[in-house]
Amino acid sequence: MTGYGRATAAMDNLSLTVQVSSVNRKTLDITIALPEEWESLEPAVAELVRKFAARGKVHVDIELTGEKSAAEATWDESAAAEALSRLKAFALRQGVEFKPGAELLWQVANSQRRAGGFPTADAAHARVSSTLTSALRSFAAMRAKEGEALLVDFIKRAEQLHRLVEAIAVRAPQVPANYRGQLTKRLRDAGLELDLNDERVLREIALFADRCDVSEEITRLRSHFEQFSALLKSDAEIGRKADFILQEIGREVNTIGSKANDLAIARAVIELKNELERVREQMANVE
Repeated sequence: MTGYGRATAAMDNLSLTVQVSSVNRKTLDITIALPEEWESLEPAVAELVRKFAARGKVHVDIELTGEKSAAEATWDESAAAEALSRLKAFALRQGVEFKPGAELLWQVANSQRRAGGFPTADAAHARVSSTLTSALRSFAAMRAKEGEALLVDFIKRAEQLHRLVEAIAVRAPQVPANYRGQLTKRLRDAGLELDLNDERVLREIALFADRCDVSEEITRLRSHFEQFSALLKSDAEIGRKADFILQEIGREVNTIGSKANDLAIARAVIELKNELERVREQMANVE
């Protein structure tokens, strides 16, 4: 399901912004973008997201922005000098000539500035978690609104599926009688005057009636529809359970199609399959 949530918070003279967005996907796929100084927070961020989402491609973007001049102007020169001394000693032990250039000096000095001016992961953990939770609540609210619209659509489509099955249930008992009439006509057209009470005719009609009997499939479909309707009305997670029920409905519909031997039933089966596929495509996005 699609969703979006955003929250902000202040951190000293900086501004923390957290954005959460998602698009449809059958499984849960989480991607996280955050400052490299906070990479250790990634598992905690992912765990928090899982409390709000079970499906979808979810992207979390965490940014720290604002006026950083104080941090940029303050370098720990003694720490930078100590780092250079350790690098020089290491180079001498390795037998490598040590000639630090402007780029290395910048990297060492900048690393000391960032270490002193940027909030550490431990210091930022609580604020990041609370801000992310606020964003996730907005995100979940938007997904819930979409879910309500999908629920209305599912109920309408479930009713249509039920109507088609009941139409098949009404038509199915007529199929053997129709076959008997067709068989009689073929026999007469072939010049064979057989008594309709002839054992061979009765056996053929009985075998046909058994082959095209779909009463068991219709009974199971009615049960599946009851389960599906109850699931739609429940407050529990419905996505994967609904997937299973829809799979079983599809299995029964396919069986009816293979047994049909009747044009009207075959047409109803085609409509059932089309409608069922629409429901399954939508349900794949629901948690």
